[in-house]
Amino acid sequence: MASKIMKALNRKEGLSELGNNLKGSFYHDESPEHQTLLRAYSTDASVYQERPLAVAIPKDTDDLKRLIGFAQAHQVTLIPRTAGTSLAGQVVGRGIVVDVSKHFNQVLEVNVEERWVRVQPGVIRDDLNAYLRPYGLMFGPETSTASRAMVGGMVGNNSCGLHSIVWGDTRSHLLSANVLVDDASEVVFEALNEKALFNKLKLAGREGDIYRRMNDLLSDPENREAIKAGYPKPALTRRNTGYALDMLSDTSQPFNFCKLFAGSEGTLGILTEAKLNLLPLPPKEIGLLCVHCNTIVESLHANVVALRHRPEASELVDKYIMDFTKGHPTYQYNRFFIEGDPEALLMVEFRGATPAEIEEKAADLKADLLAAGLGYAYPLITGPDTNLVWDVRKAGLGLIRNLPGDTQPVNLIEDCAVSPEDLPAYIIDVQQLLDNHGLKASYYAHAGAGELHVEPLINLKTAEGKKAFRAVLAETTQLVKKYNGSLSGEHGDGRLRGEFIGAVLGDKVYALLKQVKAIFDPSGVFNANKIVDTPPMDEFLRYEQDTPTVKIDTVFDFSRQESILRLSEKCSGSGDCRKSHITGGTMCPSYMATREEKDTTRARANILRQFLTHSLKVNRFDHAEIKEVMDLCLSCKGCKTECPSGVDIAKMKAEFLQHYHDANGTPFRTWVIANFTKSQQLASYLPGLYNAVIRNKALSGLVKKMLGFAQDRSLPEVGKTTLRRWIARQRRHQKVEQRKRRVYLFCDEFTDYNDVAIGQTAYRLLTALGYEVELAEHVESGRTYLSKGLVRRAKAIANRNVRNLKGIVTADTPLIGIEPSAILTFRDEYPDLVDNELVTDAYNLAKNALLIDEFLLTEMEAGHIAESMFTELPRKIKLHGHCYQKAFHLVETTAKILSFPKSYQIETIPSGCCGMAGSFGYEKEHYEVSMKVGELVLLPTVRNTSEDVLIAAPGTSCRHQIKDGVGRRAYHPVEILWEALRK
Repeated sequence: MASKIMKALNRKEGLSELGNNLKGSFYHDESPEHQTLLRAYSTDASVYQERPLAVAIPKDTDDLKRLIGFAQAHQVTLIPRTAGTSLAGQVVGRGIVVDVSKHFNQVLEVNVEERWVRVQPGVIRDDLNAYLRPYGLMFGPETSTASRAMVGGMVGNNSCGLHSIVWGDTRSHLLSANVLVDDASEVVFEALNEKALFNKLKLAGREGDIYRRMNDLLSDPENREAIKAGYPKPALTRRNTGYALDMLSDTSQPFNFCKLFAGSEGTLGILTEAKLNLLPLPPKEIGLLCVHCNTIVESLHANVVALRHRPEASELVDKYIMDFTKGHPTYQYNRFFIEGDPEALLMVEFRGATPAEIEEKAADLKADLLAAGLGYAYPLITGPDTNLVWDVRKAGLGLIRNLPGDTQPVNLIEDCAVSPEDLPAYIIDVQQLLDNHGLKASYYAHAGAGELHVEPLINLKTAEGKKAFRAVLAETTQLVKKYNGSLSGEHGDGRLRGEFIGAVLGDKVYALLKQVKAIFDPSGVFNANKIVDTPPMDEFLRYEQDTPTVKIDTVFDFSRQESILRLSEKCSGSGDCRKSHITGGTMCPSYMATREEKDTTRARANILRQFLTHSLKVNRFDHAEIKEVMDLCLSCKGCKTECPSGVDIAKMKAEFLQHYHDANGTPFRTWVIANFTKSQQLASYLPGLYNAVIRNKALSGLVKKMLGFAQDRSLPEVGKTTLRRWIARQRRHQKVEQRKRRVYLFCDEFTDYNDVAIGQTAYRLLTALGYEVELAEHVESGRTYLSKGLVRRAKAIANRNVRNLKGIVTADTPLIGIEPSAILTFRDEYPDLVDNELVTDAYNLAKNALLIDEFLLTEMEAGHIAESMFTELPRKIKLHGHCYQKAFHLVETTAKILSFPKSYQIETIPSGCCGMAGSFGYEKEHYEVSMKVGELVLLPTVRNTSEDVLIAAPGTSCRHQIKDGVGRRAYHPVEILWEALRK
């Protein structure tokens, strides 16, 4: 016992010393910041969870070498990690997680003539292809997580993707790999001819030792026979079980350890650089023949027919997944091509030089399917709309996490692969196996490659569920062996399937795999207990067995998500929140700026889940670790719709802050910001004095210092009057005229006091277009209170507004808002915030609470606003949409109203969040991140835009960020339309 204590103390001291010697970041101690990081890295996209010993974010190769030296000296293991989207627990364990995603992210060299690229392991696949596109080249393998999956992880898992039947897997494109081995020396694995291999065998040191011992293993006739007999049939392209000794034994190809290293899951060394083969860009014309089938097995027979036509891809999605797209904020729009209610869709992709070529290929396949009696509908989708269809397929991993209750689809036998010809019979066997256990499952993905993702629905919180979890994999293992298939096709063995490799490949081959690990890594420096010597597959699961149901009282109503805990549990770990600004989208702006795992939606959901499940406090929210991980959340709402599981962190953050304030008090600055409306109301009585103070550098500096605001941030001025007072005067002197219809203008707190001129312009525009504009009795929206976690105060405001407006706001007399963050509060938070007796009224009000852009577009499309009312003079406009508009798919609405003057040209800036996010960009400790977010896309775009091009931004925060970041005025759309209106 004493020696164990001494060993632990020595290791703790060693970790501190190691952290001091690294150039990058290192987290290991008991502080809230460090513990937050450790918890964030305790999971990936699998069902496993284990807190690491430490987390390292190395700056360079020297840092990696120091980590390897420490691991050798202290007998700990290093867990290489990039995006952390692995499904078999590959990057979960009790070691030092080594995250290379932040600093090892450079494209080093491109050779267009020879078609290869050198990259570091943290380069994102889709970002790489964006870089390569001008050269007419691409890196072929494309997982469904390609918007965040990185080259290092793709090499580790030998990733494939939906086009793998044509574009191949990562192994087939890995030309060479720079690898740090267990003595911290760097070796280069590459193709070797006979002479080069002989020279490697003569080398002294660790590299020569590895080559000699592996050569001995592969030269043994008994070993070669065991490999030939044990591995999947050669025709199966999806083969990622164990180490790829079968590929390395192929004497028809030059010897290359890259074949072994790809798919080794970081267990043999750490990748520092990869040289990748590139493909020409595919033909631009694309078509998807969507074969509608009455059963899954019918679709698999159709798949066999489809493969004879040499498609680019053949993917399946079942009814279970399709049903989750119904009513989904994003994917509902992607269902346009579905006819009837098919049990399965087979999406067969063709590419060609012309549309006629696509149509001919699709027609030939359709004729064969009709002759075989397979399918009942065959719509052909072409052009950009194919992206919408593929999104339905790719979103499967996240969408199927939306099932109510503890019984959820689990990654278990989802990666087993057989030949496509065997797939119908194999799936019939699998369905029988699941029926025997009383289990249902979802079916989707790579039918063309023989790998259907089958995810049984199991409750892992119960003893019965855990028993079924093990039994289903054990029994499926026998089916895989029966069809001479692969236990893992692309997701890897990890700690999920490692236990059963021997049952599929044979004990002799499994012994060889252990020898391979011992040759490369005898001390277990690299990702120990993955592939070989794994712990039992039903240990270290996310959910403890028979965990009692936790009842947590909340201010928001989370019943639609079952509870706040259940909403946090919906995070599948798929990592959609780790995409970069190059890929686009809003989620998650702080991660895009910092590239830190703790700043992802995933980390926030996971840490909230962990504390809400295991906290021993009465107030389970009262933990500094939760506050730490929520700190850089901008509440942009991107996760509400961009996360396939709809994990609404903004809502959960507001709820958390309310309870955290309950336990720890409300900070002064928080109180001031939440009560922003009151301070601006007071300022409006003496606007000249107030504006003089905040314009004065010294006086405003004192105000900012007192409030903890950034000195470089300008403060908002108030108008000479308020919008309410101004409209009251207008209505007193307005002539009585026949109007088209009455509308109620929502006088939000920002437009009433700060953006008064915009409010006046909106009023003028609406009245000039023939509408009667009234101000109903209402109070502020409550947005400032929600943003700072004073949810009970926001609830009181919501109740009051619903009571005041429920009797007058209808489809004929809608409530129209100017500021997106304010008016969309009626649609987003109010129905979950008001008292029970007001819920129905809140939903009715939400239907008729419209952004002014929406109202104008509806009226334009109905013919109530004529094009002739606007100028014909040309004008170019660049539009930046507010985050809430993006969450509700309303940016296109704004673009349409701005293009109503027929000579206006609108370009939507492909920006995410502007970075301001209400008060976030004012706060001293958040200012730097705020500006980094803005500098990703928005501010450089505005900076490089000609002065004769107008910048449109509906959000008050966005306009303020553009003003501070670029020194340029951005206009609200109503201002642009007012100027365009023929007076």
